[in-house]
Amino acid sequence: MKETTLSTNLFDLTGRIALVTGASRGIGEAIARLLAEQGAHVIVSSRKLDECEHVAADIRAAGGSAEGFACHVGRMEDIAATFAHIREKHGRLDILVNNAAANPYFGHVLDTDLAAYNKTVEVNVRGYFFMSVEAGKLMRERGRGAIVNTASVNALRPGDMQGIYSITKAAVVNMTKAFAKECGPLGIRVNALLPGLTKTKFAGALFENKDIYDHWVSNIPLRRHGEPSEMAGTVLYLVSDAASYTNGECIVVDGGLTV
Repeated sequence: MKETTLSTNLFDLTGRIALVTGASRGIGEAIARLLAEQGAHVIVSSRKLDECEHVAADIRAAGGSAEGFACHVGRMEDIAATFAHIREKHGRLDILVNNAAANPYFGHVLDTDLAAYNKTVEVNVRGYFFMSVEAGKLMRERGRGAIVNTASVNALRPGDMQGIYSITKAAVVNMTKAFAKECGPLGIRVNALLPGLTKTKFAGALFENKDIYDHWVSNIPLRRHGEPSEMAGTVLYLVSDAASYTNGECIVVDGGLTV
């Protein structure tokens, strides 16, 4: 009987085109750097071009391949411009990581105003949805692709004073499954990362309030917060050939918080 030989390069992304949103800092930056280290050409995207290009330049200086491209995923015109650029310059997209997010309001859910509600939904739900739609159309042409959505453990258990944010992240989980179900037959895999407490500027409100921080950490079996680099590894798995049969999964990376 012929033995099956397992590839030792399951995480190799050489030759693939990857778009990472919210990649100018935090988890998105860590993801962009790791994908580039594994050989992908990474389109580093966030709202401000100079911040995107700073990360892209660092990646190039380290021997990787990257470019910066500004995109506010809460604006439909920005999404259209981003995919027009990708189609014209690259002609394809192999990987999309929806990581950009908005969380403008931290307070009691009853005091949520319309502006905060709209901004959070426009970025976290509408933005992820139409980024996935446009990426999916490109991927459909080649019969393969991988999309990863950054959700949150708040999707499973609403965070204190983070009502609308938690609601949108729960929507991202169901969105992930809906796209996985309908796009799987097209060769497109769609999965999600659900980070726990992670040290980023985005999560600053949780770290600045000692009582809230101590409460979170006391409930984490590892008794510490996570780092952006500890989230990036899961995304690498999900977009690589190592996860070729992983579709519709929502992987929690939270130090055991939700156990």
